[in-house]
Amino acid sequence: MIPVDVMRALASERRLRILEWLKDPVAHFPPQVDGDLATDGVCSVNIAAKLGMTQPSATGHLKILERAGLIRGRRVRQWVFYRRDEERIAEIKRLIAKEL
Repeated sequence: MIPVDVMRALASERRLRILEWLKDPVAHFPPQVDGDLATDGVCSVNIAAKLGMTQPSATGHLKILERAGLIRGRRVRQWVFYRRDEERIAEIKRLIAKEL
């Protein structure tokens, strides 16, 4: 059975877009001053800018994805950088395939 928090996280076009962008952050985001896109993840400020929304609104979406285990946040100084949790995403894909 697919966890409710995962279904909720996947029910938003914006959150799906974030997951897609984080799959290949170098292709979707400019270089960052602090943190490497590929190894550290993408700063929440850059994700908010790309979504065209305020930082608090974007953070809400990121927290939903993080609670579902689809992404992981890591603090670097005063910023939080996000990366996909590929292992968890693969697990969710297997659960979805089982349900079909």
